[in-house]
Amino acid sequence: MAKSIEVKAKTVDEAILNGLSEIGLGIDQVDVEILQEGKGFLGLGRSAVIRLTEKQTLAGDAEQFLNELFEKMGVQATASATEEEKSIKVDIAGDSTGILIGRRGETLDSLQYLTSLVVNKGTQEYKRITLDTENYRAKREETLVALANRIAAKVARTGKRVVLEPMNPYERRILHATLHNHDKVETVSEGEEPFRRVVVRKKRGAEPEKKKQSSTGALGTTSIQM
Repeated sequence: MAKSIEVKAKTVDEAILNGLSEIGLGIDQVDVEILQEGKGFLGLGRSAVIRLTEKQTLAGDAEQFLNELFEKMGVQATASATEEEKSIKVDIAGDSTGILIGRRGETLDSLQYLTSLVVNKGTQEYKRITLDTENYRAKREETLVALANRIAAKVARTGKRVVLEPMNPYERRILHATLHNHDKVETVSEGEEPFRRVVVRKKRGAEPEKKKQSSTGALGTTSIQM
């Protein structure tokens, strides 16, 4: 929630300076409302009263939306957002973060999508929203990188293509990027959302590292679930 304080001083300028010091913000970060101007000779006899209200930022919008949502859901969690030039990163802390992550991050991704809609509504410049909790995103990326390398080794060895389970665009990009420069395998995406999958297959002209003993049958396909 945006901070708001009322400050009383001899003059409006003095009240503003005192208020900025108290609220810990710069003049460009607040809205100033003059509730009462100082009256009398040299401002004596009647104090000036002003209200300083922190300007709502896009990061603040993200925090407010999520924290109000958590309260309505009965979830013990708090969102803290940091705004950068082209993105907003939101970290969620609390006792119910497992519920907010969901199966393989599906709930977290849904919350991220909803937050993006709310924050970017009516804005001229799009901000990319990233939600994270308990460093889940980094841990998930490590898991996907390890999976990509393991599958690549299998495809290079057997020559059989491997079809992975459906993943969201972010996770598919991690797999594609991990194997982008692999000398024996390549990746493609197949299918339609939300069932779009990454396929890891042998590059054309690359020989399997270990030839199959049986000379019958064509190269097959293996499906992998995490």
